[in-house]
Amino acid sequence: MNVKTQIVTLFSFNDPLKFETGDILSPIQVAYQTYGKLNESGTNAILVCHALTGNAHASGYLQDEESDLNSNPDLLNKYSQINKGNPGWWNDLIGENKLLDTTKYFIISSNILGSCYGTTGPVSIKNMFNRKFGMDFPTVTVRDMVKVQRKLLEHLGVNKLKTVIGGSLGGMQVLEWAIMFPEMLESIIPIATSAQHSPWAIALNQASRQAIQNDPDWHKGNYKEQPKTGLSLARKIAMISYRSNDSFEAKFSRQRKDNKKNKLDKENIFQIESYLNHHGVKINERFDANTYLYLSNAMDLHDVTLNRGNIEEVLGSIEIPTLSIGISSDILYPPNEQKEIAKMIPNSTYAEIDSIHGHDAFLIEFEQIENIVGDFFAKNQI
Repeated sequence: MNVKTQIVTLFSFNDPLKFETGDILSPIQVAYQTYGKLNESGTNAILVCHALTGNAHASGYLQDEESDLNSNPDLLNKYSQINKGNPGWWNDLIGENKLLDTTKYFIISSNILGSCYGTTGPVSIKNMFNRKFGMDFPTVTVRDMVKVQRKLLEHLGVNKLKTVIGGSLGGMQVLEWAIMFPEMLESIIPIATSAQHSPWAIALNQASRQAIQNDPDWHKGNYKEQPKTGLSLARKIAMISYRSNDSFEAKFSRQRKDNKKNKLDKENIFQIESYLNHHGVKINERFDANTYLYLSNAMDLHDVTLNRGNIEEVLGSIEIPTLSIGISSDILYPPNEQKEIAKMIPNSTYAEIDSIHGHDAFLIEFEQIENIVGDFFAKNQI
């Protein structure tokens, strides 16, 4: 049975948020979705954390048009228009009698700080003239995102989390949760992520950011219309890193857009080119260029050891049961990174998704995730 989502909820808190940089901002708005019911003791909750261009719509089918009147442009509204009738990004895993069973758990999925889908970020309106923050928004870190999630859980009455789970940037949030608020957690499940963003991943993000910043339409972040060429190219670079050679070979091989036409015709491009072009167009319909800059930078800044100590000490301080999941063909966050996380956390288990689909496998291989995480839940009585 599929979960039918209610419209996304917008929550604001006036307590000044002190960013890791020292910047202070108030109020802060958070867009979130919940599934299931919180028990009286507030202890049956699970937090699901999304990746770079994700949002709060983790499960169910978008039935209604949504709006965030505090942003310019209203990309929450745009996303809901484009995806009306479509399932959430983890719909196969969240719902009645699914892995994250809504008859048992209270599932929370919130849009992260700095994003453009209802939570305060660069597209948020900063004054009465309808002007957005743009590049004047404070630098965001993963730790800042977790602080905002903590405020949301207080608002919802959550006293304990059965687990925090997420992949990629979501996995970075998972690790920070275990270090910042260990008293709140019973377990964590970081997927396809790292404890410190690698030079390889930083290099790819830098190329993506340069694509945006070198677009003449970017105007140092003061654009009225999206720098479409730059954002499109940034997305293409990312999409290449999200898959693998075997995945592209299996899906596209050297097929042309029209295999019956002359293969020397310049207009008859390869199917892989058509695929990248498609995703380049789609990102401009639903995302924001400055937001991409901010969130990719937050990933690069991710380092659990910063101002804390060495990696062995920091990860070694995590005492709760941990399931660190890697993906066999992930070139963005190779499995050895998740193995190292598991090695350094005392009560940790490593498991691997066997897939040709690279980093994106955590959004594809639902049956494997269900088996791996289900076994972890059973072992730890979650």
